[in-house]
Amino acid sequence: MISIYHNPRCNKSRICCSMLESLNIHPHIINYTKELFTENTLSEVIRLLKIKPIELVRKNEPEWKEHYKGKELSNTEVIKAMVKYPKLIERPIVVNGNKAAIGRPMEAIQAIL
Repeated sequence: MISIYHNPRCNKSRICCSMLESLNIHPHIINYTKELFTENTLSEVIRLLKIKPIELVRKNEPEWKEHYKGKELSNTEVIKAMVKYPKLIERPIVVNGNKAAIGRPMEAIQAIL
């Protein structure tokens, strides 16, 4: 089962959904702005992405700049920040079994299909 963590307000996220549909792939779409991540779920996605939590953060978001910029945060604190402020999470994220990719660039998604 392929899942996409999707923000419908994000153009890249919408493009990713369209790309998957054009490939006749109908993923389980998770609007993570409404179906919020738990710390455990987000930690698992980060593990599948094979990145550090900070690499998933959108550092230009006002919430990051206001609350976290310039602070030394542990991995757990970064994950808690993203759970509290979902806008901080890079998107889209596609999970295909034990593989995951961030759709920036979109070719990263194609590589895990």
